[in-house]
Amino acid sequence: MSGRGITYKYSTAFKQKVISEIESGKLTIAEARKIYDIKSSPTIYEWLRKYGKNHLIKKVVRVEMRDEKDKLKELERQKRELESALAQSHLKNLCLEALIECVEERYEVDVKKTFGQKAQKKSSSKSKKRS
Repeated sequence: MSGRGITYKYSTAFKQKVISEIESGKLTIAEARKIYDIKSSPTIYEWLRKYGKNHLIKKVVRVEMRDEKDKLKELERQKRELESALAQSHLKNLCLEALIECVEERYEVDVKKTFGQKAQKKSSSKSKKRS
């Protein structure tokens, strides 16, 4: 004879009835164990996990229309394109900065400062001509 004792098998309908009464608040787990002569609380917790409604609380269910799904795909595609364009723009900016540094070293001229002064002179001469 085995040391484990008797194994109880409960029908699915019985399990669902017990879980229904617990979830509706009619019974606590301890009360259900006493009334229905269920030998252990873990058994009921397993039934709750398997058959109860509360197991859906931790899950996310997403319901969407077909056009929403298409719009989402389009937005994701646009996002990828914009990220790619931003990366290319950043690389171009780095290259231009490096080019300016090379020109400044080679010709010993502060290109940014010189360019800024020329731009100021042009804008001030345009405003004088308008007056």
